[in-house]
Amino acid sequence: MTSVKQPVELRQASEADLPSIHHVIAAAYHQYLARMDKPPAPLLRDYRHAVEAGSVWVTGRPVTGLISLTQTGDLMLIENVAVHPDLQGTGLGRRLMEFAEERAKKYGIMRLALYTNEVMTENQAIYARLGYCVVDRRVEDGYRRIYMEKVLRAE
Repeated sequence: MTSVKQPVELRQASEADLPSIHHVIAAAYHQYLARMDKPPAPLLRDYRHAVEAGSVWVTGRPVTGLISLTQTGDLMLIENVAVHPDLQGTGLGRRLMEFAEERAKKYGIMRLALYTNEVMTENQAIYARLGYCVVDRRVEDGYRRIYMEKVLRAE
């Protein structure tokens, strides 16, 4: 797989992007279906409200990657980040995570948070390499979740 060499254009998702958003999420999470008792939560979520709220950012036409961000108190929550499997390993996911940091800093937010399922060990390793630390483990809605946070440095 080649690396993402050109700047990645991110744009707010529109209603027209919803079918390809769902396609990317289904493809990105497919590998976890056999490891879980029920489908991963992102597969069950209706993204229409998040798109209408302007909290989903995408790359590509059709969409090849996305990130959903919500400000919650003094932190920016990464609700979902997904890259189509054809582009995984190219740096696109890292760029989406950098975008989250840029958005947080733009609004004076110095903490990013996310959660992942405990069976998604690959994601946990990626997030740890990006500077996220485990802050909690909980069972919610039947999912065994690992909560991670990253404190951003002021520039």
